[in-house]
Amino acid sequence: MPLPNLDSVGSILAIVIVFGVLVFVHELGHFLLAKRAGILCREFALGMGPKIFRVKRGETEYTLRLLPIGGLVRMAGEDPEMDMLKPHMEIGVERDAVGKVTHILLDGPGTGSARAISGTVVSFDLEHALNLTLDMGGEQRTFSVHPQAQLVKDGQEVQIAPLNRQFKGKTVSQRFWAIFAGPAANFILAFLLFVAIGLIYGVPKDVPYLGEVRAGGPAAQAGLLQGDKVISIEGKPVASWKEIVEIVSQSPGKELTFEYERSGQRHTVPVKVGKDENNVGKIMVTNSLTYAPGEVLKYGASSTYDFTMMILKSLGMLFTGSVGINDLSGPVGIFKMTGEFAQQGIAILMKWAAVLSINLGLFNLLPLPALDGGRLAFLAVEALRGRPIDPHKEGMVHFLGFAFLMLLILVVTWNDLQRFFFQ
Repeated sequence: MPLPNLDSVGSILAIVIVFGVLVFVHELGHFLLAKRAGILCREFALGMGPKIFRVKRGETEYTLRLLPIGGLVRMAGEDPEMDMLKPHMEIGVERDAVGKVTHILLDGPGTGSARAISGTVVSFDLEHALNLTLDMGGEQRTFSVHPQAQLVKDGQEVQIAPLNRQFKGKTVSQRFWAIFAGPAANFILAFLLFVAIGLIYGVPKDVPYLGEVRAGGPAAQAGLLQGDKVISIEGKPVASWKEIVEIVSQSPGKELTFEYERSGQRHTVPVKVGKDENNVGKIMVTNSLTYAPGEVLKYGASSTYDFTMMILKSLGMLFTGSVGINDLSGPVGIFKMTGEFAQQGIAILMKWAAVLSINLGLFNLLPLPALDGGRLAFLAVEALRGRPIDPHKEGMVHFLGFAFLMLLILVVTWNDLQRFFFQ
């Protein structure tokens, strides 16, 4: 029962870094556009499950959670924090210099500072009018509430969220961009990773010039050098690197006559073509590279587009039945492949991370409940009908969708375990 080759600390560290970066960038997209729209973001979390680290900066609590999968940006209006305050509760309040309530002490009178006053809640409006009415010994008093007032329970503070600070209080357009920004950030990350690869390692050029000539290979044995321009092969003119590859790959074991130009002079030399395990012809030479910024940017854009189209084609095969669920790979398989790519070098790992980022972006854009694409679909319906869908009905659809996704993850994880551990 062979185990996945993940025994090196470097591989495990690579897995943590790659997935941490992908999730961080995705959630950062949501976070930045939500903040730009004026939405109160209560929490920015990496991971799921219990919190193992937390720090609060401004209005947002930044947390690290126990399970290293996923992440979240918790926006105001998406959780029942306002249910903490109810009529007939005995509470205390603290006010600022102008009399506005800054702290609502839910643990009752006497839990605040010496200047706190107490009473029984008669009514309140923390979304629109921002007021709070208390019964104070038979006398009712109405207080104005500060828009950033804190609800205090068991020593923990929760900032109130007027409607204009809640997700649901924003326009369809603002909510659309706050949701779409997560997947979009993954596509931007993929583009930047491909650009970084191009800047560090160069971008292959489709020109008939030789790049690195591997020592001991057929090209080196024939006397070919880096920078040589191939004019023709077997008398057939070539004008691109693709033509060279096509001719050589179809000629395993054959001797081909290369005409090339070096330092302005033309030469002819026979090259005995080698072959790989798949009987594909090889002469152990790479194509020439460029580091020109324009070419690097073009490479980043084209690579992002090409991999996006390839993944979409694969998704299409899944929905048409050409590919079955048993062919899917889940977290275990992805972790294993990430560890293996990490052992092949930073360039391979960066390219794999870019492909994973595109996968994450596309997967989240699928119009399925509980995914960003599902939420965007509900927004599209709202824009068409001119009013939002009942939030309870939408919540139920997302809950069922989340349950389905969890079931799917369990199935593909079981497939991975059988594939990697029980074969």
